[in-house]
Parts: sequence; C-alpha cells; structure tokens
Amino acid sequence: MSRHENNEPKHSAARRLARPDLFTRVSVWSTQVTGGRWGFVTALAIVIVWAASGPYFHFSEVWQLVINTGTTIITFLMVFLIQNTQNRDAKALHLKLDELILAVKHARNELIDIERLTDDQLDALSIRYRREGVRNQDKLTECFAPDTPVGKGRPPSMPKTVP
Repeated sequence: MSRHENNEPKHSAARRLARPDLFTRVSVWSTQVTGGRWGFVTALAIVIVWAASGPYFHFSEVWQLVINTGTTIITFLMVFLIQNTQNRDAKALHLKLDELILAVKHARNELIDIERLTDDQLDALSIRYRREGVRNQDKLTECFAPDTPVGKGRPPSMPKTVP
C-alpha cells in the first residue's frame, strides 16, 4: 500500500518515524546540556560552592564524601549517556558513508557495512589502502603551493614504505 493509498500525509509519517524513544530523547538532551558551556559553568559552580563550604563543615569526612559520591554517580551515568550518543553518531556516520558509496559510480559497493568485519580483516584493508595512498601520493603535490614543505615532494607525515 503506497503513501497515497492510505491517505496519510507524507509529513505525519515522517514525524512518526523521527520520534525517538524516551531514553534517546533524554540522552540527547542530557549530552547537549552537560556538554555545553552552561553544563561546565554549573559543574564549576558546584565545585566552588563545595570548596567554599569546607571551612563551615571543618573539612570533615562527610563534606568530602558528598563531592566524591556525587561526582562518582554523575560520572557513572554520563559514561552510558555519552556512549549512547557516540553509538548513534557512529551509526549515522556509517549510514551516510554507505549512501555515498552507493551513489558514486566507481565506488566499491562491497565496502558497505565493513565495520562488521574482524580486526584482522580491517587491518588488511587498511594496509591495502595505505599502499594505494603511497602509490598516489605524488598527486598531493598538485594540492599545495610549490614553496610549502609538502609541495616539495613527500608529505612529512607520509611514510616512505608501508608494510
């Protein structure tokens, strides 16, 4: 059944697909808030208030325990939120790259979804592409002005041989 047959507007179907679950929404919001300047300023303010309150609490063990426990809990939770965000970003990036591979006429479609290969297989591909890069490095000089160090031959960071 096509979109037109069920009389559902295109935009409402897209909205329904784009609506993430509660965890994803909380994760995105949390990483945006805590990863910005206001998240840093808030954390800094908490540390300053805690440090300034030290003399009032006579730098007691409870005073130290408050900051240690608080930072441990926040760090523990943030690890999972950041990992979730990185996983989602990596997946989106891979899908975009897969789309580019599909769209380019001379691209090798068998490279789509190679992130599922073993480390040894990925290392073999990496060596192959490094060799190809070394073989074609002379074309880089066309990108740089003749008076730059890179424009005068082999780029400084490029190895002379690749295993």
